Amino acid sequence: MQSPDAELDARGLLCPLPVLKARKRLQGLAPGMVLRVLADDPAAIIDMPHFCAEAGHRLIEMADAGRAQAYLIRKG
Repeated sequence: MQSPDAELDARGLLCPLPVLKARKRLQGLAPGMVLRVLADDPAAIIDMPHFCAEAGHRLIEMADAGRAQAYLIRKG
């Protein structure tokens, strides 16, 4: 897994909050930087890839992180 430039712990949050918080956190990053998001909302598996495609970011990786999923997003 690539080393992230920033992290967001969205565990315990339900749709659409993980995506909304990821969007806000990405706004503070420079293009090309990587954000790691931890989310345990079952909808995030669908929402994160969709958000990245719509917003012009690249979803580098989705991985199991125990009781959550980890998403690596490169800011577009």
